[in-house]
Amino acid sequence: MNLRDLHYLVSLAEHRHFGRAAEACFVSQPTLSTQIKKLEDELGVALVERTPRKVLLTDVGRDIANRAREVLNEIEQIKGVARRTVDPESGTVRLGIFPTLGPYLLPHVVPMMRDRFPRLELLLVEEKTETVLHRLREGKLDACIVALPLHDDSLHSEFLFEEPFLLAVPQSHPLAKRQQLKLNDLSDQNLLLLEDGHCLRDQALEVCHMAGAGEKTGFRATSLETLRQMVAANVGITLLPTLAVKPPIAQVPNLQLVEFSGHAPSRKIAMVWRKSSAMSSFLKLLADVFKKLPHDLLDPHSAVNITPAKRRRTV
Repeated sequence: MNLRDLHYLVSLAEHRHFGRAAEACFVSQPTLSTQIKKLEDELGVALVERTPRKVLLTDVGRDIANRAREVLNEIEQIKGVARRTVDPESGTVRLGIFPTLGPYLLPHVVPMMRDRFPRLELLLVEEKTETVLHRLREGKLDACIVALPLHDDSLHSEFLFEEPFLLAVPQSHPLAKRQQLKLNDLSDQNLLLLEDGHCLRDQALEVCHMAGAGEKTGFRATSLETLRQMVAANVGITLLPTLAVKPPIAQVPNLQLVEFSGHAPSRKIAMVWRKSSAMSSFLKLLADVFKKLPHDLLDPHSAVNITPAKRRRTV
C-alpha cells in the first residue's frame, strides 16, 4: 500500500466514476482501475461495487476511503510544517469564502496580504458556506471566512469584524425619505431575499423576524447583484451588507440606501480553521490582516452619504 493508491481511492470515492477519478489524478483509467484492484487484493476485501453506469463503494470501502482522506490530509500538514519551518511566511494557503462577501471584501484585503506576505500563494475558493465548511473539514481548504455563529467544536473561530446592514429601497419608496430607521419601521414590509443555501438569507430572515417583517413571495435571488437590480426596478426592498455598497462597487440608479439608528442589524464575520491544523499560528497572523480593514469600509453612514456622482467617479 502506498499514498498514491490511497489518493486513487479517495478520488474514486468523490467522483464515483473510474474515468473522472482517473482524470482528476492525471492517470489513465486502466492504471487507476488496476491499482484499485491491487489495493483490494492487498487488503483482502472488496472496496468497490462495479455497476454498468456508476461506481459504488462498499461499506468497508467508504470507511477506508474516509480514513485514507485523513491520512492524506495529515501528510499535507506534515509538508506544511516543513515548509514553514524553512520560511514561515511562504507556501500556499487555500482559503474559502462565501459569495455574498468575497467580491466585496477581497479587493480590499488581498493587496494588504500581498504587502504583508509577499511570498505567500493564496488560493481562493468561493462557494456557499456549507460547501466551504465541508471542504475545510475534509482538509481540502486550510481556512475559510464565514458568518457567525458556527457550532462545531472541531473548528477554531477567529472573529474578524462586524458588518452592518443597510436597507435598500427604490427612490420613490416612502422609507427612502427617512434619514434613519428603526427595526420596527419594517414591521409592515416584505423583503426580497436570496435563495436557500445562502447564509445571508438566514441572516436577513432573522432581521425580518426581529422586526416583524416578512419575505416577498414569488421571487428569490441567486446573488446580491440580482437583489440590487430588482430593488432598482421597483420590485421591492432588501437588506444589503455595508461592504456590498462601498466603492469600487458601482451605484445602481433608482436605489436609495437608508441606515438604521443605534446598533444596526449586522453580521459577524470570522476566519475558521481546524483546531488540529499545523498552520494555526500562521493563520492567526493571516486573520490579523483582515482585522486591519479601514474603519470607513464598515461604516454604513459613509455609504449613505456618498452621492451618485461621487460614486461614479470612484469606479
